[in-house]
Amino acid sequence: MPRTPTAAEAVQPPAEPAVEPGGESVATLERGLAVVGALSADRGGRMRPSDLARATGLARSTVDRIVSTLVRLGYLRAEGRDVLLAPRLLELGNAYLAASRVPDAVDRCALRLADALDESVSVCVPDGDGARFVTQFARRRTMVVSFRVGDLLPAERCAPGALFAADWNEARWTGWRQRLGERPNQAAFPALPPSRGPAVGTADFERRVAAARDAGHALDDQLIEPGLIALAVPVYDLDGTVLCAVSVVSHTSRHTADSLAEHALPQLRDCAAEMAAELARPGGEARAAALSPMLDDTYLRAVKDELGPDFLQSLARGLAVLSTLRSPGGLTLTDVAEATGLARATARRCLLALRHLGYVRVSADGRRFTPLPRVLELGYAPQSRLTFDELAAPHLAALVQRVHDSASVAVLDGAEIRYVARVAATRVMGVDLAIGTRLPAYATSMGRAALSGHSDEELAARIPRALTPLTSYTRTSRAAVGKAVRAVRRDGYALVDQELEEGLRSIAVPVRDRDGRIVAAVNVAAHAAHRSADELRTDVLPELAVTAGRIETDLAAAIERHPAILG
Repeated sequence: MPRTPTAAEAVQPPAEPAVEPGGESVATLERGLAVVGALSADRGGRMRPSDLARATGLARSTVDRIVSTLVRLGYLRAEGRDVLLAPRLLELGNAYLAASRVPDAVDRCALRLADALDESVSVCVPDGDGARFVTQFARRRTMVVSFRVGDLLPAERCAPGALFAADWNEARWTGWRQRLGERPNQAAFPALPPSRGPAVGTADFERRVAAARDAGHALDDQLIEPGLIALAVPVYDLDGTVLCAVSVVSHTSRHTADSLAEHALPQLRDCAAEMAAELARPGGEARAAALSPMLDDTYLRAVKDELGPDFLQSLARGLAVLSTLRSPGGLTLTDVAEATGLARATARRCLLALRHLGYVRVSADGRRFTPLPRVLELGYAPQSRLTFDELAAPHLAALVQRVHDSASVAVLDGAEIRYVARVAATRVMGVDLAIGTRLPAYATSMGRAALSGHSDEELAARIPRALTPLTSYTRTSRAAVGKAVRAVRRDGYALVDQELEEGLRSIAVPVRDRDGRIVAAVNVAAHAAHRSADELRTDVLPELAVTAGRIETDLAAAIERHPAILG
């Protein structure tokens, strides 16, 4: 169903020199992002380098250099011979979500609608010939919608797709028909369940697009999978462009497609109108985001000097540029160069390479760059539902490999700590504690580290009036415990020597969220026969601090859009 391009579509950016498709900036970024994309498309998010080489068509030596670079930057991690996605990839998708303004503008209304209708509500944006989720509020039921923020559905298999296709021009329709002819079973959409029916025909989809255009809404009657139904309405920009679509999703055990429309359409339209009004409000001043020190060009040059040809500096710089594009108004070349520390010519090559690859667009006047929804394909969906223990466990495992003693993460829960992640060292005599174990905060290193984030007034409420002596070494005076907690504030660590159990020593440091608040603690525990207190300070504490920093980096990326990870 082709249409005449809008005036905005007809405007071409100023004729800046294009990046050559075979240029080094494009080629290196394309290869690196292809590796991340292959891992993201794998259901387990875990592949060996040889599998990545086959999946991407790249030489094994090229894959090894890409993996080495991305592991060093914290976007991937190595576990034995396997390569896995890492939570820090969320930084890239978070940049798009911040720049798009859609989630920030629509989340509140979408949540209210989900509560009012008692059905799942999602918001999608157009992405090529598909619909990509940017907001999801699912109802807790036995049969629950399992799509995640970042997942992509083909336009012909979902209700928002029919609304987006009503805006397609001839080139988009041609690309869609070509894709449908080459991959009729939607192999390019890993989030989509396998189709049990015949492949979608072009005439059927065109008919649904026409019906959606006329009705102002679209129905999905089990297009995705049997039993799943959805109703979607468009959210318009001021010029009449469809910015996104809001959907109510249900099951045939609760509604038919028609009864869902009758039940939800009036409130859904009201919600869409409210979302459009919110998105029409002026955004804040365009400015670059603060960049992680690991992406500053001074650091990248130092790593390049250290690792030589195994470190792909152009890939790292491209990701640094992508991470800084967080402003709804877009950033200029000067903004990006200043934020990353890159020379203007280098920043420009990165921006144009990302534009060429479909991750960034340029404004009509050619001055401002903003990320596109495709950025979310870079590991966002599989990483967006990590739990805190899943995030922390790999870092604990790496710590245990280095220090050869058990390590744990705990959170403060009233006057106790609760273990949320633990990796035990292999020893004949070890410390036996399970996830979920609760211990008194006053007698544990993690408890004192976690308590150090509270004021003296709050400590008075957290420390019980009567402290039970657990061993002959336990501090049972509230004043003594308070003094120990204040020492943690000063020194940055807590060391408990046989106060919880005779023969057990442990050392802990706080774990902070992106705002600097202490939200957990990480420790190493050892038998007194294996480690002296001084050895814990000199040998273990530096490794413990590195681990806490790595957990904090991943946590900052994870909780920006998913604060519930901390419970």
